[in-house]
Amino acid sequence: MHDFTMKINEYLPLREVVFHTLRDAILRGELEPGEHLMEVQLANKLGVSRTPIREAIRQLQTEGLVIMTPRKGAVVAEITREDLTDVLEVRITLEKMAVALACENINQEEIARLKKCQQELENMLGNEKLTEIANKDEEFHDIIYEASGNKRLIQILNNLREQLYRYRIEYIKDEQKWVILVEEHNALIVAIENKDVDEAKKVIRKHIDNQRQTILENLKIN
Repeated sequence: MHDFTMKINEYLPLREVVFHTLRDAILRGELEPGEHLMEVQLANKLGVSRTPIREAIRQLQTEGLVIMTPRKGAVVAEITREDLTDVLEVRITLEKMAVALACENINQEEIARLKKCQQELENMLGNEKLTEIANKDEEFHDIIYEASGNKRLIQILNNLREQLYRYRIEYIKDEQKWVILVEEHNALIVAIENKDVDEAKKVIRKHIDNQRQTILENLKIN
């Protein structure tokens, strides 16, 4: 039996608490790829009825973290080369546009926020939970999206957020890559502050390509 537990949040509906509990368990690897999610077993473990479990599984399915299979039902989704490549190719295209626009439109306040966020991320490495580090990394990129000034681009990137989160966690799990992550973030800040569009695009592509290659190697995906 898994050792994850549900933390009650009085400000969230029960179905949301159950969803976040199961989502975190998948992202941390406590519920492993290929594992069958049995409603009765999960309901008993978390002390809830099957209804919020069923609703949470539906939400996880929309995020691509769970798939429905014949005879087995809900199963934790595997990370495949095809899915990883497809999602990150889309991310590269969108983020190259975001950094290019940020080079043109970013203001001094946003640059200061970006540097502050990066310092906070560096301070967190090795001292915080992976999900907290991933959230801070996400915040760093969100500041760049905001600085682009393109609301439709921001909306599209936000729609992709949940699909990217699992890959972000998998990348951050590799502590040997933390130095590279920090270096690439700092290089991105310099390029954007200098309004060097070509360099910013080059750095963001390398940043995402490194993420993809690291995940493929660590998960031994063919």
